[in-house]
Amino acid sequence: MKWNHSITICSLVWVMLLFSCRTHKEDKEVVRIATAANMQFAMEQLTPAFTKETGISCEVVLSSSGKLFAQIREGAPYDLFVSADLKYPDELYKKRHTTSAPKVYAYGQLVLWTMIDTLSLSLDLLSADQIEHIAIANPKTAPYGRAAKEVLTGHKLLESIEGKLVYGESVAQTNQFITSRSAEVGFTSMSVVLSSEMKGKGKWLAINKNDYSPIEQGVVMLNNRKTENIGVQKFYDFLFSERGKNILQNFGYSVYE
Repeated sequence: MKWNHSITICSLVWVMLLFSCRTHKEDKEVVRIATAANMQFAMEQLTPAFTKETGISCEVVLSSSGKLFAQIREGAPYDLFVSADLKYPDELYKKRHTTSAPKVYAYGQLVLWTMIDTLSLSLDLLSADQIEHIAIANPKTAPYGRAAKEVLTGHKLLESIEGKLVYGESVAQTNQFITSRSAEVGFTSMSVVLSSEMKGKGKWLAINKNDYSPIEQGVVMLNNRKTENIGVQKFYDFLFSERGKNILQNFGYSVYE
């Protein structure tokens, strides 16, 4: 009886060790991608296409670029940082959290979006009495929020409508304010309104690119995990491949030809 009990314990230990080894192996093979919220829908097409081509799985973490930057700086175990700007990746590069200098993978486009079909969209509409809430991503952590603030400042609207602004932690939360009609209108990324999930919902207006600084979206490979993962370089290369660029363009991003 004691012998059988010992066999059972040994078997359990062996199974636990086997599971531990498999988990460790799988953990190394998965590419962990810290992704700016505006890239949510584009990434939902990029990662399956990459996995189909290479057999390498991806794990995506979505948040504002500023919050992801803070997490990475504290040692979060991500492999790549796909940011909504070049500022945060560049700062990580200077602090030696990366394996190479950041590179622009796309240029974003800002839009004004509403779920209320009866509204005639324009920047002048924001001052109207019928607009009580305007959704905008937090300019302190989200590049699209900074761009929206530039637009409002440039058109001399910020001071008069500041009380109407509702700040989302990221573009994703800003989208929730707009789609739930908690805000009558809001600023977001063109990639959102062109996604299959949101296409045809409400109405949107592209903001003149001359009204805000170019939204240079940068990507960088990180060294936080300290383990070799060939999938990291492969995904980085895929993002700049013809297939990757075509997907980005379908979501309204501009890319280098």
